[in-house]
Amino acid sequence: MNHAPHKDYGGAKLGMWLFLFTELLLFSGLFLLYATYLSRYPREFTAAGRDMHVGFGTLNTVILITSSLLAAMAVTAIQRNERRNVLLLLGGTILCAVTFLCNKYLEWSAEIGNGIYPGSPRLANGPPGESVFYSLYYITVGLHGLHVLVGATLLAVVAVRVKRGTVHAGDFVLLENGALYWHLVDLIWIFIFPLYYLIL
Repeated sequence: MNHAPHKDYGGAKLGMWLFLFTELLLFSGLFLLYATYLSRYPREFTAAGRDMHVGFGTLNTVILITSSLLAAMAVTAIQRNERRNVLLLLGGTILCAVTFLCNKYLEWSAEIGNGIYPGSPRLANGPPGESVFYSLYYITVGLHGLHVLVGATLLAVVAVRVKRGTVHAGDFVLLENGALYWHLVDLIWIFIFPLYYLIL
């Protein structure tokens, strides 16, 4: 008599939540560092923030919020066994991720073209606070961009498994965990956006 392999769904979810907690600790450390230097260089941080591309930041915020909604809808769709809708929703989420990264590439290209990057002559000759601001910006946003890439890759793998039928209404913990990871990516950006783009 054949038995279906046992799958510890509770353990898989708990493991994901623990992993997400470590990711939150990582970014919390960066945000704490930001707060420390902001209290030391408030004027320089404000001046540097004025040079940020608010349009790019706002657009990317809308894109990530939309992608998070699509990921949540994909989880609902898999529970209803609507495989075609799941694939469309995951495709939309991945497209949002690619668009986000393309926008970030364009934004960074413009900033680097204007001499705004760690170690540049412009920042080296300017107030030290501005150099600290942009160093933290590139580290934090670059790390976040890496998470966007990883998240999109994970969701692409999930989409392949949905298409093959190995992720379905009776076994969708991989999709659920992928969506949780993506929500974290969205949440982190919600903090990054006002700290760097809307600083007054």
